[in-house]
Amino acid sequence: MTSYSGAALEAQALTKQFGTVRAVSDLSFVVPRGTVTGFLGPNGSGKTTTLRMLLGLVAPTSGIGLVNGAPFGTATHPAHTVGAVLDSLSMHPKRSAAHHLKIYTAAIGVPDSRALDVLHLVGLGDAAHRPAGGFSLGMRQRLTLATALLGDPEILVLDEPANGLDPEGIAWLRDFLKAFAASGRTVLISSHILREIEQTVDNLVIVSAGSLMYQGSIAQLRSTRPSRVLVAASDPAKLAIALASNGLNDTQLLPDGRIGVAGTDAATIARIAADADVTVFGTTAEHVDLEQVFLSMTAGQYTAAPVGQNPYGPPPGQQQGYAPPQNYGPPQNYGPPRGYGPPPPDYGPPQNWNGGQR
Repeated sequence: MTSYSGAALEAQALTKQFGTVRAVSDLSFVVPRGTVTGFLGPNGSGKTTTLRMLLGLVAPTSGIGLVNGAPFGTATHPAHTVGAVLDSLSMHPKRSAAHHLKIYTAAIGVPDSRALDVLHLVGLGDAAHRPAGGFSLGMRQRLTLATALLGDPEILVLDEPANGLDPEGIAWLRDFLKAFAASGRTVLISSHILREIEQTVDNLVIVSAGSLMYQGSIAQLRSTRPSRVLVAASDPAKLAIALASNGLNDTQLLPDGRIGVAGTDAATIARIAADADVTVFGTTAEHVDLEQVFLSMTAGQYTAAPVGQNPYGPPPGQQQGYAPPQNYGPPQNYGPPRGYGPPPPDYGPPQNWNGGQR
């Protein structure tokens, strides 16, 4: 067994078979020390199973998970090594938040005062003595994070920690995780939404159907789909030739008549266009959408029918689209009261009437 020297967490050819279902398949990746690493994949892609194998909660069919270069089960002080959030619902509803945490302080050998310290740290100081059963999903997420922090761990492993948090809570979590890693500690955070953690993580591990699709930095992922400048010009074909003569060959004529140019900036394009007597009407920077890159890597695991192919029709006995109920309309003989009719032909104000004295 060999280990990457700079790794806080490491998966080496992890495979997990549940009966006929292969949840994780020959998965290998490294989480560098002192970073926030995002562990991304669609629901059902094997993320939680992988995290459980890394922490010794699920035995792999083959392969091995390492924490600080060794299986987690061999750690002398496990709570000081790893704090994990894998389930936000495992708490007694009638116990207070403080009581819930004191059960763990006793188990891991830290003072009870640590419970109130971490509750204040995650913003639940005022709710310390409230029953956890009345907590919102976001409050339960904060409580489980407080549980993970009890042992003052070197590594945090968080499974969907932003689930249920409001925007203020997400911003707080982002700042907290960045500060945690900046102190030399390590975070592995799983999610199925890239935008949710894009501003938080340094590195990405992307999986689909239990297999590795990408490992590296966000900057490297962006470089796989370079940004472009979209140019509206008087003669796109002539501009493309001028750009190619200047070594800019990554161009594309778009359906709307503009030309997409990668590998340069708008000022350079404008200069080349002026030298070629091509008028530039406008330029727009098109930045890569990492969410689309992520979806392109993971699409196909669970493919639903296209949105337009709706197999459902109207309820039984009703026509497609809107139609009034049967026999809908005014009652029979409905009309104005008897004797009512239009006004006489000469009906109106007297001639030369000026509205009366005011």
